[in-house]
Amino acid sequence: MSNTLITAAILCGLVGLICLGGAVWTLSKRKLIGTVFFVLLAIIAFLKAALFVVIIVSIQGYHTLIKEELAATVKIEPEGPQRFTARFVLPDGREEVFSLAGDQFYVDAHILKWKPIVNILGLHTVYELDRVSGRYINIDDERNKPRTVFELSRKKPLDLFDLRRRFAILSRLVDAEYGSASFVGSTQTEELRVLVSTTGLLIRRAGQENR
Repeated sequence: MSNTLITAAILCGLVGLICLGGAVWTLSKRKLIGTVFFVLLAIIAFLKAALFVVIIVSIQGYHTLIKEELAATVKIEPEGPQRFTARFVLPDGREEVFSLAGDQFYVDAHILKWKPIVNILGLHTVYELDRVSGRYINIDDERNKPRTVFELSRKKPLDLFDLRRRFAILSRLVDAEYGSASFVGSTQTEELRVLVSTTGLLIRRAGQENR
């Protein structure tokens, strides 16, 4: 996916340089209309190259989603009343351990769907796990007892999910951007599979996949 975008960015940059060369040549011939024409083409090409670069940088950390796939393996270990540990193993090998408060294990993710015209460049639906927390069943507990929330996503200079919300122009590329969440009880030691599909996030207990 990134290689296709990098190639597109380089090609647009080269086109921009060629157009700049054409602008210089027409200017030397004192052809004003031709100069303006080549300058406009160069600006368009450079803007497209810049857009591709922004997309490349802002989707770092996201994973391509074509079908239902494993986003994380999590082992739940109760520590006491309404306390438990969640041990994450992510597909890239990263491991994280979180001490959470609540009756249930909760996790959410960012999901981005591209428009068909962008699929031609090799871009498909992408996702990134965003945060994990404990969830209380009783609403009064949720309001009054300790809240534990931790970040799962990695810091990046640009994040396309945030950029889409800030800049309406990206709506021409991104078909939909939304958050998806799932939760399950955390009162016993067990291994969970956090899965993501084009319809959202879900959690299955180990062994349920084959049932």
